[in-house]
Amino acid sequence: MTYPYYTVKKPTMVEITIQKSRFIGHVRRISSEEEARSAIEAISKEHWKANHNCYAYVVGEDSGIQKASDNGEPAGTAGVPILEVIKKKNLRDTLIVVTRYFGGIKLGAGGLIRAYSKTASAAISASGIVERLAMKVFAIKIDYSLYGTIENALRETPYLTQNATFTDIVTIEIAVRTDEADIFTGWMTNLCNGACSITELGETFLEVDVV
Repeated sequence: MTYPYYTVKKPTMVEITIQKSRFIGHVRRISSEEEARSAIEAISKEHWKANHNCYAYVVGEDSGIQKASDNGEPAGTAGVPILEVIKKKNLRDTLIVVTRYFGGIKLGAGGLIRAYSKTASAAISASGIVERLAMKVFAIKIDYSLYGTIENALRETPYLTQNATFTDIVTIEIAVRTDEADIFTGWMTNLCNGACSITELGETFLEVDVV
């Protein structure tokens, strides 16, 4: 993915008791369907005594893969409500499993939908949400005479200086949003009047806390 998107910040587990039933929400960041299935299997194995391990996940480019499972609950009362919470938060690469230990009181279809939605929302809140920004990293090689000018100019930009090394020349590593890469290289070339070497080192992601 080469554009910003939202996902959960960290693996988290929360527990809510509703009408004597225990609802345990597990949230994970995933990068593939295989990873989602592996996490679901591990959680289900850990909670093998539970009555239900319902889940939903969204993964892939443009949220192309979306799956949900009621795992024995009445159709449409668990997996889809969990999935809707993920989608309403505009999350991607996100898995939520809600484990239920039945407490003896039936909740009805509406009660189940509210319980699974509430647990999924609580799990996301506990994890936090981040925006992931695709970044390109460039190495800029310059003479010492240009270093002060470039260092001062960079302070007024959104470009991120990651590292600087000083040998016979100065090498500055700078991270730039992927969609601004061409603008950056043009700006840098003009700033040093062409007296610099610009090399793309690769791609990375910058994560910014949203909530």
